[in-house]
Amino acid sequence: MRLDKFLKVSRIIKRRPVAKEVADKGRIQVNGILAKSSSNVKIGDQIKIQFGNKILEVEVLELRDSTKKEDAEKMYQIISEKRVENSDNLD
Repeated sequence: MRLDKFLKVSRIIKRRPVAKEVADKGRIQVNGILAKSSSNVKIGDQIKIQFGNKILEVEVLELRDSTKKEDAEKMYQIISEKRVENSDNLD
């Protein structure tokens, strides 16, 4: 599944164009590698997203083409979530 679609369906990022923009700005890594919006994600992948002053790390648990709001959180598990001072830092 494409990264931007996963982020939208899982509701980590609410809209697909926003997910695409965040990825294209170099703020998303999949398994430690800089990812584009068209990058493929699979079960077990770890995604690190920096948006605003927050870094969110999640592990992909399920892939679905669509989901209800209540089930969206079952698609991933949060590994870590932290605030950062400098929004240019993605280490």
